[in-house]
Amino acid sequence: MRAGRLVIVGVCGLALAAATLVGVGAYLSAAVHSAVGEAPPDLHASTVRIPTPPTGIVSGWLVRGQPGRGAVLLIHGARGSRLDMLERARFLERAGFSVLLIDLPGHGESSGNKITFGAREGAGVTAALAFMRHEFPGERLGVIGVSLGAAAIVLANPQPPPDAVIVESMYPTIDEAVRDRLSIRFGSLGAKLAPLLLWQLPLQLHVPVEELRPIDKISALGSPVLIASGTSDEHTSWAETERIYSRAASPKELWAVLGAAHVDLYRYSPKVYEARVLQFFSKYLRHEA
Repeated sequence: MRAGRLVIVGVCGLALAAATLVGVGAYLSAAVHSAVGEAPPDLHASTVRIPTPPTGIVSGWLVRGQPGRGAVLLIHGARGSRLDMLERARFLERAGFSVLLIDLPGHGESSGNKITFGAREGAGVTAALAFMRHEFPGERLGVIGVSLGAAAIVLANPQPPPDAVIVESMYPTIDEAVRDRLSIRFGSLGAKLAPLLLWQLPLQLHVPVEELRPIDKISALGSPVLIASGTSDEHTSWAETERIYSRAASPKELWAVLGAAHVDLYRYSPKVYEARVLQFFSKYLRHEA
């Protein structure tokens, strides 16, 4: 009798864990739409709506800077919006750059009903870059992608490639991203639960997990790249970031943000961030350089 009850309890526990992971998968992949509205007056930006095939729309704010200084696309992280990139846009505008901040597909005011961890978001990134080339002919283009935004630009593999790319806090593979996040929550049990969550992702996203490996795509990016991450980041460990860097093609730079976790690297250390980013973009985007 007691053994039977233990079996029942065990089966119920497994069923509850499986149901919980299905719920987690549905939550993580659900679109996060929100009203963003007009740009703050001090940003001097106009609202744009960029068509994406076949029927989508990417919403954003466009700042027109000084000719010859370059133009930068800003791409936020998961479950965010262009509002998360506002401070970056402000300092880039002060430096004379033109700037486009977008809501990724499935976020903010852009269309889309799923978050696909960079796989389908890449279409929005590609459309945004094409829009910038039309609006700023002859300007060199840069990109800053944060977490999901970083994966989106790498997985999109846009052609022609941007002239300079900064990827921040990017996961190497979806397998490691899931394992790391579950381990933070559940400790050693997280690694054992990870395959259950990974198994259902293709069903939730209609995207094979084999497509969600930015580390395999970064060598084909074709752009000078600055790879940045916090040394205390548990969502993407520093060892994982070093592996990503080792796979990137030259010219490339690695930036360890000492003590930072999986946080907004700009807000963590604004002055240091501005100096490093401006140094990198001045090298590759400004015509006078």
